[in-house]
Amino acid sequence: MKFLDHLEEWIISTLMGAATLIVFVAVMHRYLSGYAIPGLQDWLISLNLSWAQELTIIMFVWMAKFGAAYGVRTGIHVGVDVVINQLSAPWRRKFVLFGLLAGAVFTGIVATLGAKLVWDGGMHYFTFSSLGLTTDALSGGNTSDLDWPKWAVYLAIPLGSSLMCFRFLQVAWNFRRTGELPHHDHAHVDGMDEQEQPEAAK
Repeated sequence: MKFLDHLEEWIISTLMGAATLIVFVAVMHRYLSGYAIPGLQDWLISLNLSWAQELTIIMFVWMAKFGAAYGVRTGIHVGVDVVINQLSAPWRRKFVLFGLLAGAVFTGIVATLGAKLVWDGGMHYFTFSSLGLTTDALSGGNTSDLDWPKWAVYLAIPLGSSLMCFRFLQVAWNFRRTGELPHHDHAHVDGMDEQEQPEAAK
C-alpha cells in the first residue's frame, strides 16, 4: 500500500496546480479582452470562461477534504492537549487512543452519510442507467452551473472523509504499537535531501 503513503500530496498538488493555471488563464482573458486589438479582442470575447470560477471553487473544496486527511496523517491539526499531557503515561495513552478512535468514528459517520447523499443525489440513477437497469423510480439529480452532475462534485465528502477515517485508524494503530504520534516539523520538507551539517570548528 505504498501508493497511499503520499496520496493526499499528489491529489492536492495536482488540484492546486490545475486551479492556479485556470485562474491565471481566466484573469489574463478578462484583462486582455479589454484591449482593442483587432481580431484578438473579438476572438477573446467569443471565448466563454464563465465556468472557471465554479471549477476552481470545486477544486478547493476537494483540496480541503483531502487536506484534512493529510493533517491527520502528519499531525498538523490543531489540538488542545495541555491537560492530557499532564496525566500519567497510562492515562494519557488511553485518552489519546480515545480521541483518535472518536475521530475515526466521526469521520466514518460523515463518510457514510456523504455516500448516501451522493447515491441518492443521482449516482444511483447513473449507475443503474449505465448498467441498463430500470430507472423509472429514480431521479437523475441536479447539475451544477458547469452542467456536471452534483453527485460527482459531492464525491469529495465520502472519499475525503473515508481517507481521513483511515488515517485516524492508521495513526491510532501506530500509536498503540509505538507510543508515537505524528509530529510535523516545519523546518523539514519531504523529499529534500538532508544537508550535511558542517563540522564544528576546532
